[in-house]
Amino acid sequence: MPHSLSGRAETAMQARVLAELRDHGPLSRTELGERLEVSRTTIGAEVGRLAEIGLAHETGPAVSRGGRRSTMVDLAADIRFVGIAIGATGLVVGVTDGRLAVLATEHVPGDIRRGPDAVLGVALEAVRRLLRDLGVEHPMGVGVGVPGPVDFGRGVPVAPPLMPGWDGYPVRDTLARELGCPAVLDNDVNVMAVGERHAGVARHARDFLFVKIGTGIGCGVVVDGDLYRGVNGCAGDIGHMQVRGDGRRCVCGNLDCLEAYAGGAALAEDATAAALRGRSPVLAEMLAERGHLTAEDIGTAVARGDLEAATLLRESGQRVGQVVAGLVSFFNPGLIVIGGRVSGLGHALLAEIRGTAYQRSLPLATGNLPIVLSELPERGGVIGAARLVSSTVFAAAST
Repeated sequence: MPHSLSGRAETAMQARVLAELRDHGPLSRTELGERLEVSRTTIGAEVGRLAEIGLAHETGPAVSRGGRRSTMVDLAADIRFVGIAIGATGLVVGVTDGRLAVLATEHVPGDIRRGPDAVLGVALEAVRRLLRDLGVEHPMGVGVGVPGPVDFGRGVPVAPPLMPGWDGYPVRDTLARELGCPAVLDNDVNVMAVGERHAGVARHARDFLFVKIGTGIGCGVVVDGDLYRGVNGCAGDIGHMQVRGDGRRCVCGNLDCLEAYAGGAALAEDATAAALRGRSPVLAEMLAERGHLTAEDIGTAVARGDLEAATLLRESGQRVGQVVAGLVSFFNPGLIVIGGRVSGLGHALLAEIRGTAYQRSLPLATGNLPIVLSELPERGGVIGAARLVSSTVFAAAST
């Protein structure tokens, strides 16, 4: 059965049915009725219409619960969403099914400073390759995350410090036009938080923080299961909170921002300085071999017993931990997830963040507070972006 021309739910109840099937399906008609607190007749009518427009289908009889057997319902097997996670130094594109299982991904290195035309061009080429390989003609929607502030309603970046040339660029509308489907744009850390909530370690968390440590640093805030963006969409911009430092200038123009010390670019600069000044033999060797260093090289050097690299890692983790402690005191979350490229430094970095956060927070707030690494280092952004656009597509008729 082909999808309707709109490819969207027609009623608010249909939107709720689709969301339940996405997050918990397949489900029987009886289970859907119980979850949505409506009659069997109502569910039957809505499921029937969703089947007619090609968004859901019945898959056979459910297991008997006594009495007349119900019928199992699932999303249409050919629903496809596209997720694009754009970072400062590369991007990941992926295609999911209707329940957001990732079917294929592609990682493409790149520099976001090349500007929106070049970067989105590369992203679209990768998307079209994946769609062609999977035999998909038309995705139902595309979601994208970028490493900077976003006006979610307009679908444009707003004065992003790491993204010269992107201010006000119509990212959402460009992707919608090029792929012929609905599109959404959000900040990358919000997208990652949504992905972690759907398929990661935060699956069962209602109130949690997702701290992304990459070239930039940000925090996704989830309250009662829903993403909190703030009045202007810039909630969680913790990378530009001030920490104790030596007056270092941040890309935003201010001094002593967390990002200027603990972001990926800052760590790479510190590693390079340590190598050139003879303080780190291991980093110096790696610099001589490749001509450049990354934040991840610090972790490699620590594993090889390099003391200066261990100091860089410890100081970075402590600064992040100081900010996390402030977030704990203010928000009192039930879980904190650490993700992003720099989180690849692993448990050594996590231990420093935990130690500082627990030490500087009240015992009542941290007594049962897990601080853990993300379970979705590569796929989280793709899943989160796909989920955001799926919600837009499924719920379009109810707005």
